[in-house]
Amino acid sequence: MKDDALLTVEDLRVSFPGKGFRAPRTEVLKGVSLEVRPGETLGLVGGSGSGKTTIGRAVLGLAPVRSGTITFAGERIERATARQRRRLARDLQVVFQDPYTSLNPSRAVGDTLAEPLLAQGTGRRDARRRVGDLLDRVHLPADAAARLPREFSGGQRQRVAIARALAIGPKLIVCDEPVSALDLTTQRTVLDLLLEIQERTDVAYLFVSHDLAVVRSMSHRVAVLHRGEIVETGDAARVTGDPRHPYTRSLLLAAPVADVAEQRVRRERFERERAAP
Repeated sequence: MKDDALLTVEDLRVSFPGKGFRAPRTEVLKGVSLEVRPGETLGLVGGSGSGKTTIGRAVLGLAPVRSGTITFAGERIERATARQRRRLARDLQVVFQDPYTSLNPSRAVGDTLAEPLLAQGTGRRDARRRVGDLLDRVHLPADAAARLPREFSGGQRQRVAIARALAIGPKLIVCDEPVSALDLTTQRTVLDLLLEIQERTDVAYLFVSHDLAVVRSMSHRVAVLHRGEIVETGDAARVTGDPRHPYTRSLLLAAPVADVAEQRVRRERFERERAAP
């Protein structure tokens, strides 16, 4: 791991109690190591149950760490106290998959966006001005501050969630499947917004997704997870264009493409690789 990394995860292991009386614990992460540098996007990709979301949750303090270390901005945080987490919130934020359930349905958007600012000691007048700037940054009209989450489309609600994550100028945002609940056109709009924000602010992303095409378009580097282990990592163009591990190749071949003929060829290659001894 490099000394200039913003986030460093070393030999991370996470396990959960098994179902049923005296059932053994289920190990979800099996010694994962990775790093995120300032201003870059590390894409975490894998199928359902691979452990990719658990990594993000462990970084956020939402999953129990059995062993290993998580270091953020030079500080060990794998067992951070509630007080430490409140302080960390200034630099470490999250955008969840479902933009509606991540917002309080009974609170106006302006109040939701102002809350983290007020918690950090910003005055109410400055907070209102900052809310207007945030809405403009995510391309929502100023009158959006007075509206409730149900008055927005799914893509607009995700923009509100992004604005909230940006409110206090974080160094890293964990993006947990941030576009998987959106239609394809809206996905592209939100992804372009995230890229635009990164270019403006130099924020880093830990970008979690099951979609290799989305990860390829967003990431500088990619880590591929399979059954709780990283099986391949490297430059995004290389991992997604010329994968070395069979599991990464299967993800690539199974990914949908717009061209029907190319998709058929990919499917045939995928079936041949699965059938090979």
